[in-house]
Amino acid sequence: MNKVILMGRLTRDPEVRYSQGETPLAIARYTLAVDRRNARGNNGGDEQTADFINCVAFGRAGEFAERYFRKGTKIAVSGRIQTGSYTNKDGVKVYTTEVVVEDQEFAESKNASSGNEGGYTGGNYNRPAPSGAGDGFMNIPDGIDEELPFN
Repeated sequence: MNKVILMGRLTRDPEVRYSQGETPLAIARYTLAVDRRNARGNNGGDEQTADFINCVAFGRAGEFAERYFRKGTKIAVSGRIQTGSYTNKDGVKVYTTEVVVEDQEFAESKNASSGNEGGYTGGNYNRPAPSGAGDGFMNIPDGIDEELPFN
């Protein structure tokens, strides 16, 4: 089984191109900075670092990334790992690994990410978790409708 689930922040705005042909297909490429927890630093303490994972989204997922994703946005993606290779202009074989995105979604509210416009900073936010309504669903505060991209 080839399945990967990642959560991280975009290191830059997605790069989107459209295929040639009768019906152009959006191809969005972006890099996620994904926290690597419990890495041991030189001083023996916990040191938080990140892995930078290349992702590619096709079709409607690519169009969604182009329209809504920006540098610093925290997102969750699921998909599959794909490897490949090519020979560059110097004749050197280059090996690639990327996540082909099958599903992608925001991992925090627009308001939470607005304080992080400078891009990836790592770390956790010290804010209380949303309270549940007792039925397994989270209460959504009034006025959040304008933050949702699918009104």
